[in-house]
Amino acid sequence: MSTDRPQPRRPEEPKISLLRNPVSLIGAAIAATSLATIAFLFFVNFISVRPSPYIGVLGFMVAPAFLILGLLLIPLGMLLERWRRRKQKPGVIPRFPKLDLNIPAQRNTFAFFVSFAFVFVLMSAVGSYRAYEFTDSVQFCGQLCHTIMQPEYTTYLQSPRARVECVQCHVGPGAGWYVRSKLSGSYQVYAAIFHKYPQPIPTPVANLRPAQQTCEQCHWPRKFYGAQLKVFYHYGEDERNTPRQIRMLINIGGAQPNTGVPSGIHWHMNIENRITYIATDAQHQVIPWVQATNRQGRTTVYLAKDFGLTPKQIETAVKHLMDCIDCHDRPSHIFTPPDRSVDDSLLAGRIDSSLPFIKQQGVSALAKSYNSTNEALRGIATDIQQFYGTKYPEVRASRGNSIQASIVDLQHIYQSTFFPYMKVDWRTHPNNIGHFYTPGCFRCHDGQHVSSDGKVIPKDCNTCHTVQAQLESGAPLIRHEEGVPFKHPVDIGDLTQATCSDCHTGGVGP
Repeated sequence: MSTDRPQPRRPEEPKISLLRNPVSLIGAAIAATSLATIAFLFFVNFISVRPSPYIGVLGFMVAPAFLILGLLLIPLGMLLERWRRRKQKPGVIPRFPKLDLNIPAQRNTFAFFVSFAFVFVLMSAVGSYRAYEFTDSVQFCGQLCHTIMQPEYTTYLQSPRARVECVQCHVGPGAGWYVRSKLSGSYQVYAAIFHKYPQPIPTPVANLRPAQQTCEQCHWPRKFYGAQLKVFYHYGEDERNTPRQIRMLINIGGAQPNTGVPSGIHWHMNIENRITYIATDAQHQVIPWVQATNRQGRTTVYLAKDFGLTPKQIETAVKHLMDCIDCHDRPSHIFTPPDRSVDDSLLAGRIDSSLPFIKQQGVSALAKSYNSTNEALRGIATDIQQFYGTKYPEVRASRGNSIQASIVDLQHIYQSTFFPYMKVDWRTHPNNIGHFYTPGCFRCHDGQHVSSDGKVIPKDCNTCHTVQAQLESGAPLIRHEEGVPFKHPVDIGDLTQATCSDCHTGGVGP
């Protein structure tokens, strides 16, 4: 028999979980904090009537990104810890983990992992959809970069399309344009962070989706026909702020024979007729070349007199197919000229029309150049008060409340339509509907575009509208049910030799 006494068994070293490493612990802390943040922000978003866009950014984009980062750090730390232990003590840790579902502890751990993975995938799907939905929201587009997009967002809220979401016009349906918009948006995020954006933000004329794929999802040009009555109100810049009214029929017309002979404004739509043109500027305000193709396929080319386009320039120039946006270029973001804004306020009674020269002084105060909004608000108040204090002291003494109310409305007009930081006002974004303050229709209908066989694009007022009545101070100036020639309130000679925007600049003027 051996006399050797058995050696006492050395106690096994306790197994330390691979989770116990700095990287995994930091990841777990980040994940837990992010999950709690997401839950809190979801709750805030749920109970808020109009939640801040920053809640959406944090709750649907930033916090989930940190949650995923934390969850990735946990297995990464475990792998690094495994590699460290194997290097220090080879053979101690098995090469691959063993999973035996017959062992209750491992079975429970596996069940927990599968349950957690299912819940996480489900939450990720919901969160991803909410993130997608949020990036398409008006709040994301207009309020996130509130200083940069303030002009567009402010004018959008005041527009007739304030309930139409931005993406319905700027992106439209389909995955292709959605991907393009998000790729473009990535650069816009970079531009906003590093101050690489232009001032003002240009209108996306070059890369805007064709109107047939956006506007015409709701509006249906094939069903347009007839005429609509429109009443225009203007106030004079005289002492009495003389009110003037013009009633006219706008010849909307139709674009296909089923609704009558193609005529009127919507004759230009790409249904029975196709119009292409060449513009020589980024905003499409100068159009020297126009081509019209009728339903029989006959093509007529019109060239602006004395413009000097060579055949080579015409051949290589980009030719644009005319659509809704060529006229309705400010459907939502409408920067109204001071003249028009003050007229609207006078009509609504927000500015007292009995105050002498209030139209003239209001437009003058708005049209001045200011370096900031605060400077403008102070300047408008000072100008109006000084005018009445100097020229009409008795009015200032007896009508102080009316003067102050008018000042408040003028300040509101400025904040709604002027944005000094982004260098935006009515002059930076011309509106092509009509031709009062900008060339608009007269870009082509100026009587100067002539074809090779002598045809001229007409400059006849009755082509697009028919004046039925003009009134001044409520009394008929002219009136006729069948239409009459337009009579300018001031004799300026032959109207056919000028355009409205030559004099009506939107600021101080006739």
